[in-house]
Amino acid sequence: MRVGVIGVGNMGQHHTRVLSLLKDVTLAGISDIDVERGIDTASKYRVRFFEHYQDLLEHVDAVCIAVPTRLHHAVGMACLQAGVHVLIEKPIAANIAEAESLVNAAAEARAILQVGHIERFNPAFQELSKVLKTDRILALEAHRMSPYSHRANDVSVVLDLMIHDIDLLLELAGAPVEKLTATGSRTTNSHHLDYVTATLGFANGVVATLTASKVTHRKIRQIAAHCQHSLTEADFLNNAILIHRQTTANCSTDYGQVLYRQDGLIEKVHTSNIEPLHAELEHFVTCVRGGDQPSVGGQQALKALRLASLIEQIASDDHQAWYQLSPELLYV
Repeated sequence: MRVGVIGVGNMGQHHTRVLSLLKDVTLAGISDIDVERGIDTASKYRVRFFEHYQDLLEHVDAVCIAVPTRLHHAVGMACLQAGVHVLIEKPIAANIAEAESLVNAAAEARAILQVGHIERFNPAFQELSKVLKTDRILALEAHRMSPYSHRANDVSVVLDLMIHDIDLLLELAGAPVEKLTATGSRTTNSHHLDYVTATLGFANGVVATLTASKVTHRKIRQIAAHCQHSLTEADFLNNAILIHRQTTANCSTDYGQVLYRQDGLIEKVHTSNIEPLHAELEHFVTCVRGGDQPSVGGQQALKALRLASLIEQIASDDHQAWYQLSPELLYV
């Protein structure tokens, strides 16, 4: 299968690397608006460089699009209308109207549209999903924080970082959101929100809190699930899952003297070491070959974008958005 990469910046470089390693996949070419960067990358992987991405489309069956968010719609539409299958980085588009347009275009072209919500393929999340099926979820917490960087500065922290956890928590909660509050802040020189906290109330009673930051001096990627019989913590950076269970046991001597008391039990869950991007791209290739819909297709990505856009709106203007969503909150 012939696959190309459009946009070989930070994320596109990784797409190019992994595609060059996949079995039965030919990296057919790359394209980038930065000609020097594009030629350097093409030379490194010994593939053809296309200055204009439209010229790449006749040489591929599928593409990975890793351009700035504001260009997702234009580039994605051109690819889909050319009959090319598409994996596009998250968020699916800069706004809901553009996202809906991409979803419709994929349906009309009968093309695969997968969106790069890469954390779905993180081994820690895969195991977390299995663990939580054995207990009743009461509440969820997600923390996704990073130091400031110059990447993805064309969108807020909600669309850059929090949208990952929005997608994950929607999947874990398994119910629609009924209540929503959010607040946020920005640095002095920023045009976008840099720190946002949101609280979601799901129809099945699950409560979720999400915090995302571009201004925290330590990288954090964690989800905690408070369940009826356990607390499960997943650390996506260290690929680790811990399950805390309440238990009571005494260790005593033969004479009845208590040496120590066990008040809790911690279980460590084994996870694989597969690279999430490798798993994501293998899934994309499998869907293109077999015609199956991806686990994170256009509809799922659109749902996450709708919620992210609402959180962004509320965090930017608390009182107005709170009133629109839930008038009774004004009387609490």
